[in-house]
Amino acid sequence: MKFFRYLLFSAVFVFGAVSCKKGTRNIWTVEIKEPAKNVEVTDISKEFYDANVPLEEFKQKYPWFQGSVPDEDYSIRRADTAEVKIYKEAISKIDTAKLNKDLTGLFSHIKYHFPEFKEPQVFLFSSVLSGIMEPVFYRDDVNMLFIDVTGFMGDNNPNYKGLEQYFQLSMNPQNIVPKVSQTFAEYFVQPNPNHQKFIDEIIYQGKIMTLQDAFLPDFPDYLKMHYSQKQYEWAKENEVNIWNYFVESNLIFSDDIRLKERFINPGPFSKFYTEIDNESSPRVGIFTGWQISRKFYQEKPETKLGDFLKMNAQDIFNQSNYKPKY
Repeated sequence: MKFFRYLLFSAVFVFGAVSCKKGTRNIWTVEIKEPAKNVEVTDISKEFYDANVPLEEFKQKYPWFQGSVPDEDYSIRRADTAEVKIYKEAISKIDTAKLNKDLTGLFSHIKYHFPEFKEPQVFLFSSVLSGIMEPVFYRDDVNMLFIDVTGFMGDNNPNYKGLEQYFQLSMNPQNIVPKVSQTFAEYFVQPNPNHQKFIDEIIYQGKIMTLQDAFLPDFPDYLKMHYSQKQYEWAKENEVNIWNYFVESNLIFSDDIRLKERFINPGPFSKFYTEIDNESSPRVGIFTGWQISRKFYQEKPETKLGDFLKMNAQDIFNQSNYKPKY
């Protein structure tokens, strides 16, 4: 095994000094001349669990909510004290006024970059913990955005007992807007089924993260990655080591499908197959694709987002001149 493998991710690198860089202008800080309409989220569950609201009235107001669930089942659920308790705890953790403001800012930035974007109706609801793995979803056919409040009750919440800690890290109220932003970023960045190499996957993820930068220019980077601050700091401090590992291991242009599970998919850490794995941050492939995309925009700041999204991974990588240094 090469000396590189032994040296990589040692404590010297992990906690070593990081070279100071001069602050650079955020190219995604723009003047919004035509902001989106002020968002006013609708809390469906508030009415659902309100005994003073007749079920028929509720059904008429939200005809798409019931689906195939019988009225009898809904009546039982509405009177279920355990369900009501979970909902009330979840909604109590959300500052609705702040959420309205932050979503208005998000939609304004999306509209700036994609003028055809129409602000969706936004609904809060309680899945009673059944939908917490995907607490945000968008129905483009009716232009409705749904946010499951039980998916943001705070990491280490007793209701999440048994759920892996790495999932819980992004289940705080501060993660709502970044997850909404990601939902729309993924809507605008369609995956190419012909992309087979690792570079294709990380640049695809980098495009999504670039939209996160454009949509949320004032949000902390660690929230965009659904990291803790410590995880983000680890990734930044080890950016060179991560890249060197990918290069030395001939992974950049590999078509090994297992790389997605090792470096893209959610998990407690990334899988370098070294003794330092447990200390690493998860999803470093996404982080690397993001840094390549950021370097591309340092080189080509005049590139329109629409044109960038259409570019293939190889061209973005080549034109970025990405080669991180200590």
